[in-house]
Amino acid sequence: MENSEEKVVAVIMVGGPTKGTRFRPLSFNTPEPLFPLAGHPMVHHPISACKKIPNLARVFMIGFYEEREFSLFVSSISNELKVPLRYLKEDKPHGSAGGLYHFRDVIMEDNPVSAESAHQFGELVADPITKELLHYTEKPETFVSDLINCGVYVFTPEIFTAVEDVFTTQQDRANLLRTSSIEAVHSSIRATPQGFVRLDQDILSPLAGKRQFYTYETIDFWEQINTPGMSVKCSALYLSQFRLTSPHLLAVGDGTKSASIIGDVYVHPSAKVHPTAKIGPNVSISANVRVGAGVRLISCIILDDVEIKENAVVMHSIVGWKSSLGRWSRVQASPANGDYSARLGVTILGEAVTVEDEVVVTNSIVLPNKILNVSVQEEIIL
Repeated sequence: MENSEEKVVAVIMVGGPTKGTRFRPLSFNTPEPLFPLAGHPMVHHPISACKKIPNLARVFMIGFYEEREFSLFVSSISNELKVPLRYLKEDKPHGSAGGLYHFRDVIMEDNPVSAESAHQFGELVADPITKELLHYTEKPETFVSDLINCGVYVFTPEIFTAVEDVFTTQQDRANLLRTSSIEAVHSSIRATPQGFVRLDQDILSPLAGKRQFYTYETIDFWEQINTPGMSVKCSALYLSQFRLTSPHLLAVGDGTKSASIIGDVYVHPSAKVHPTAKIGPNVSISANVRVGAGVRLISCIILDDVEIKENAVVMHSIVGWKSSLGRWSRVQASPANGDYSARLGVTILGEAVTVEDEVVVTNSIVLPNKILNVSVQEEIIL
């Protein structure tokens, strides 16, 4: 990118509801990319980071959620960050590269440039000096490298040629298979669906070792949010980053005129927190939440319109929208070895769950609109 005037476009692939089953019951209410981490929708954080890119022209989100689910977010963040943002809805899943190619004409308007164990992810082998990508493998069974692909790419427009080549190959293969042999029938069943192209297996692997793809190594934090519990861990990472980048977003208080704040805590300006409450570390409190006297909150996400009554305790949990926790109740979990990704690694209350006075909910998942009047442990309440 020698030309300093060259425009950059950022594209964020947000997937769709068919991929959101692991995020239930929270995905019943909101698309996973809009679930709040550290007080902001999940996708707000990468969009905010994109704003720092020189010559950024616009940001696109590509997915197959309904457009109405993103319309409010798109308008509000475009105003807030002063960056043009647009959501592009796929008619069906096309794969990570296929979605990019599907909207190539929109992305290329004005001809801009488009912008834990390692074996769970795509592993990279790069030249230690030139950083050329020499080898790429997706979720290998044996150790290849401790460098992983975080899913962030900088492309020149030639990426569309590479995707088009894959489409052409798929078409040629489909034409070849239009025979009556049994082998052809079996091959066509196993083949990738036509028009579905993945960046990792279909684009990265073939480009490796051809002096066309280079890696950028970062030691910044990176985490995969594949379960609701992991959002508690990732919220903590963003809150700790706020201390360095946006300290004004973090709450302060010593328990006199305002609540006692320990560590990194986000409290939405509209929330009402009693001065005798003790909050933190790693707590995010959303809009219109009411926190009563003597409440203790540790390592949790409290979503919009929740009421937490006197002396209740919430630890390692997510409390869903419009829920109510009674006096002296406890909503808690104890993640084994700090493993938030385990099925019951955190306690999750869906929308409008009522936990009555003195009831204890431990390592459980509660679906929306339930009333709990007896204590539960390690249960999924349907």
